[in-house]
Amino acid sequence: MTSARSFDISSDRVLVMGVLNVTPDSFYAGSRSTTAARAIEAGLGMVAAGADILDVGGESSRPGAEPVSAEIEMERTLPVIRGLRSETDVSMSVDTTKACVASAALEEGATWINDISALRFDPEMADVIAGAGAGAILMHMQGTPETMQRAPRYTDVVHEVRNFLLSRADVAIGAGIAQDRIILDPGIGFGKSLDHNLALLRNLSILCDSGYPILVGLSRKSFLGAILDVPVEKRLVGTVAANTAAILQGASIIRVHDVKEGRRTADVAVRLRS
Repeated sequence: MTSARSFDISSDRVLVMGVLNVTPDSFYAGSRSTTAARAIEAGLGMVAAGADILDVGGESSRPGAEPVSAEIEMERTLPVIRGLRSETDVSMSVDTTKACVASAALEEGATWINDISALRFDPEMADVIAGAGAGAILMHMQGTPETMQRAPRYTDVVHEVRNFLLSRADVAIGAGIAQDRIILDPGIGFGKSLDHNLALLRNLSILCDSGYPILVGLSRKSFLGAILDVPVEKRLVGTVAANTAAILQGASIIRVHDVKEGRRTADVAVRLRS
């Protein structure tokens, strides 16, 4: 089994994660690949455009999304991971909350698990990641994808999210996951209002001072649509602006649908930060 590589994250390099959805219902139609062959082609295109990581997902986590079975997730994702691994050595993460899916994906060559539940939904997830020597991306979410946008509430969203993520990192370390293989994600759009999302982005440096790399997933999300009053297909410029702001605050990884533009955003913004 392939162990997780430790990313070279430094002040002069921001990593780009390409979103590779093998789903029929992800919120952005332009990101969907309904066959393994198309997903593999799309993934290789992302690598050529400058992706450092490919995030393969077989279950939509858009607001209101209904869960799918582990069997369906594996049918969608495993052939893609297998095919990509035969063509490229790029790091791959799998976007799943299910330990059995994670285990199978790691066997096929994934090196990171992107768990939007931060190890909460499946009690075996932490042990699977630790046993494989893999990495964990831990995200904050209030509720579940089905319920998360039903009037989310916080007293202090920045500090509540920070405290949650640090507590979940402690759980991961306690389970045997190496500290240098933990990445934290504030979960923009996951159980947050527009004001909550903006507060997190304005104060992202507080999360970036946590000692862990911070990943942000802002690409084409609904909060940008609320600001710009445009549909998902027209949110690329807003994505670039928001990712630039996040990088200037200290973000280490940006998760994007549009890798070429994301790579250019990261390369310019990190020079401004430096």
